[in-house]
Amino acid sequence: MKKIVINKSYEQFFVSHKAFIRLRELGQAEALQEIDRGAYWPLAAAPEEPSLNRCGALVPRDDKKLVQVVEELGGAANGHAAELKVVEIPDDVQWVINKIDGVEHVSEVHRTWE
Repeated sequence: MKKIVINKSYEQFFVSHKAFIRLRELGQAEALQEIDRGAYWPLAAAPEEPSLNRCGALVPRDDKKLVQVVEELGGAANGHAAELKVVEIPDDVQWVINKIDGVEHVSEVHRTWE
């Protein structure tokens, strides 16, 4: 089974600064390339600080390190106004993340004509 991280809130997908630091410790490529705003304001990097808890938007949702961090930290991995959840799908499914009324879900890729 493949694991994918989705956001169950109405806001954008973000991980917390704490989760972002953990991703960097694990060597996650996109997290290493992202600027660590909390490094400049370490005392302000509290979980409730919105500007410093908008991290990891470019990390692939099926990244094993992202899944690991969300599973390890639970709710502490949630970025500003996010509610992250790990979902499992069969390995052979081509998938896409869709939003309905702002809440994400994983769908199997289907053909579409217009």
